[in-house]
Amino acid sequence: MRIILLGPPGSGKGTQSTYISKCFNITHLSTGDILRSEVNSSTDLGIIAKKYMDKGDLIPDDLMIKAIKNQIVHLSSGFLLDGFPRTLAQAKSLDLLLEQIKNPLDKVICLNVSKEEILNRLSFRAICNDCSHNYNLATTPPRVKNICDMCGGKILIRSDDNPEAIINRLRIYDNLTLPVIDYYESTTKCFSVKAFGKPEDVFKTIENLLRL
Repeated sequence: MRIILLGPPGSGKGTQSTYISKCFNITHLSTGDILRSEVNSSTDLGIIAKKYMDKGDLIPDDLMIKAIKNQIVHLSSGFLLDGFPRTLAQAKSLDLLLEQIKNPLDKVICLNVSKEEILNRLSFRAICNDCSHNYNLATTPPRVKNICDMCGGKILIRSDDNPEAIINRLRIYDNLTLPVIDYYESTTKCFSVKAFGKPEDVFKTIENLLRL
């Protein structure tokens, strides 16, 4: 199964991606994780990407497409794309790539959440530097301060989770990524899900849609 999970920053894509990949036994490809790995390793791509990420800007299409292509071509059994495509050009390039390798897209899930809720979530978000598990320091903090419950890694505040960068990311999402959703909604593969309430309940809705 080949799935795309779309939604604004803070909509719960990372959490839902974990549920989906485990339930359907497919590889979770998070563009955020891929880019952060490049940044932490100080690769050429990572050095360039960090300049955009720290400001909350999107990574240029050519860099993102190259990073994703290197991953997808080896996953004939299926994948879940989290955070990609984010622009119409990326969506069309992805369609072309999947057509070339004869592995068409199966489903697109779009998570919907209010901007007020997004700002609340991101203002308290923290992430494990090792396993990328997300926490909300106000509602779901780690049991031991700054230590990940899952792997014991160090918990950090993302550099792009400051108020100015958050507002900029939401503006970019509205301008560039909403047209991507419109693009997929013109097909029969796109489904919208309200990402409110308990993550497990949101996942149940997603699971039912993916099993259609």
